[in-house]
Amino acid sequence: MLQLTTATTSAAGTPVAGRGGIRREVVAALAVTTTIGYGVLYYAFSALLEPMRTDLHISTTTATGALAVASLTSAVLAIPIGRWLDRRGGHGLMTVGSILAAASVLAWSHVHTTTGLYAAFVALGIASAMVLYPPAFAVIVASTAPQRRTTALLGITLVAGFASSIFIPLTGQLIHAYGWRQTLAILAGVIAVVTIPLHALALRRTRPITAQPAHHPRPAPSRALHDPGFWLLATAFVLHSAALAVIGVHLVTYLTRLGHQPTTAATLAGLLGLLSVTGRATVTILGRWLPMTAITAVIITLQGIALGLLPAAGRSVAGAAICLIPFGLGFGVASIAKPAILLDRYGDHGYATIAGILGTPTSIAAATAPLAAAALATVLGYTPLILTAAGSCALAGLALTVTHHLHTSPARILR
Repeated sequence: MLQLTTATTSAAGTPVAGRGGIRREVVAALAVTTTIGYGVLYYAFSALLEPMRTDLHISTTTATGALAVASLTSAVLAIPIGRWLDRRGGHGLMTVGSILAAASVLAWSHVHTTTGLYAAFVALGIASAMVLYPPAFAVIVASTAPQRRTTALLGITLVAGFASSIFIPLTGQLIHAYGWRQTLAILAGVIAVVTIPLHALALRRTRPITAQPAHHPRPAPSRALHDPGFWLLATAFVLHSAALAVIGVHLVTYLTRLGHQPTTAATLAGLLGLLSVTGRATVTILGRWLPMTAITAVIITLQGIALGLLPAAGRSVAGAAICLIPFGLGFGVASIAKPAILLDRYGDHGYATIAGILGTPTSIAAATAPLAAAALATVLGYTPLILTAAGSCALAGLALTVTHHLHTSPARILR
């Protein structure tokens, strides 16, 4: 698998990260908790939106804005939480985050005003920053040997990739049986019963050793900020995150505008989640022989090409599927690519802080792009919107290509 030859070392020259190979109990616990976290804190919202909106007597825009507030809250916290993870690890943070997540979902079930809804989602945003992929990946970096990290990350993302497939229909069934408020109470109970003990018990002894590598006198986050390649990475992933968020929200509507029945459009859109799991596995396998930055650049560029063809080819079911299959294969690539690229360029010292710096603008882009896209679609229509998203992917692929050629880090990939 992808392997870094420059594991973090202490001043004495001994490895300080990943000393225990691969901690299977940690990987298994994080696979379960991130699946539940994404399923309840993010994907369940789509099933809850309409009954909640109707009960609270608010518009769809107002209700959807609450989710954007949660995403923006998580983005603001990405850097300070990254620093915490680098210094103290994820055991206490993720355990407290699970408690806050359960309490926030329960509070959501009791809201009766827009103010109460938004307050609950601020808390949800804080909890999300503490329990989803970024802190989980930081724990893996701290507790897994460098040569096994990609395997561990893949294990987590493969399982969590099914969060939408599990929790959207599950939430819908619970709403049908119990109503939206009781459904949220049940989901809060799932978080409390499953994720709190898993984080509390499985993540013990995952605290990183924070000695500064002797051959890097400048702290790793500072080195990243002074690296032109880092800003190209940020540009690439901001553009890509914005495009994915826009397509995730507006694809079904666009497919219906092309003439597909709503059920057909939803089925076609559902391909994205399933294909993203395949894409992650494919990227990990290719990473045995090829640089991750180059692989990601090619895949994201292909996404842009496929999406750009959708307005012309997407009026038939076959044509839409042909366009969406390559796009879907790249839908989850960033979750694997970002940690691999950051570790390759900067090593594991200060990883969580660097990931937080990169995660802040990408999360803001993902939170705000769908709202901006709705305004663009209102003025210009959906076809220019889709082509803009396609262009964003193409530009992201170009930025990653340039980044690959600027790669001068001493960390190298063994083939």
